[in-house]
Amino acid sequence: MALSSMTGFARSHGASGPYAFEWELKSVNAKGFDLRTRLPSGWDDIDVTIRKRATQVLSRGTVYANLTVKRSNAAPAVRINEHVLASLLKTAQELRGKIDALAPSIDGLLSIKGVLEVVEPEPDESEEQAVKIAVAESFEQALRSLADMREREGAALGRILMQRIDEIERLASRADAAPGRQPGAVMARLSEQIAALLDTSDRFDQDRLHQEALLIAAKADIREELDRIASHVSQTRELIGKGGPIGRKLDFLAQEFNREVNTCCSKSNDLELTNVGLELKNVVEQFREQVQNLE
Repeated sequence: MALSSMTGFARSHGASGPYAFEWELKSVNAKGFDLRTRLPSGWDDIDVTIRKRATQVLSRGTVYANLTVKRSNAAPAVRINEHVLASLLKTAQELRGKIDALAPSIDGLLSIKGVLEVVEPEPDESEEQAVKIAVAESFEQALRSLADMREREGAALGRILMQRIDEIERLASRADAAPGRQPGAVMARLSEQIAALLDTSDRFDQDRLHQEALLIAAKADIREELDRIASHVSQTRELIGKGGPIGRKLDFLAQEFNREVNTCCSKSNDLELTNVGLELKNVVEQFREQVQNLE
């Protein structure tokens, strides 16, 4: 399966009978999946259909779906609101004997708000059903285009992530081979520290100091952390190779990388090892930032 980004954009348009329509889809990062639709009045009944289809194609991301529909060759009609007109005539009749005024004229009555109404013609049922089918098919096209764009971006992200993993592996190898963590170097450094302590006082127990030095050396060893980093590198490559919606899994591994690297830095008692650890932290952060864009 291919990797997919969570960001993308797509547009589709079409026509059916007197209707012309256009879909615009935009996808952004999110923890889960959310489809947010903006539909014209009277089109809410297609929401269930497009929502079901979107969840079948996409796993993560917030998708904004905007539908625009225009109807051509449908001139609006003018009609008289009989109820409002009747009420006005009744009122005029009641006032005729109470005040001295001219009888209301036709143009005067028609100019009163609410008497004349401009209405859209009633839609043809068969045309309405046909356009809703066409709109659903057009959504499918836009959705497929959006998924294709997300896959293209996902492929690029995959290449970047593999580069970061290669860097992490290379830096971990440097840390493993650092002269400062070799047994001989550790022993020499501890021997110097013990000798310095013995020169300042004759009250130190050499055997006890030797035991403490060995304990400190064991605590400072990063072999376990390097082994776990190697395991995470292997898991990451396997996940990227399989593809699919792996964003959450890679995010977890990014956190694990960060934890192991932090431990390596805290245990470091060598300048070169510390510098390698800081480089690792930077690359792991770059890896984590890119993972946030994956489905």
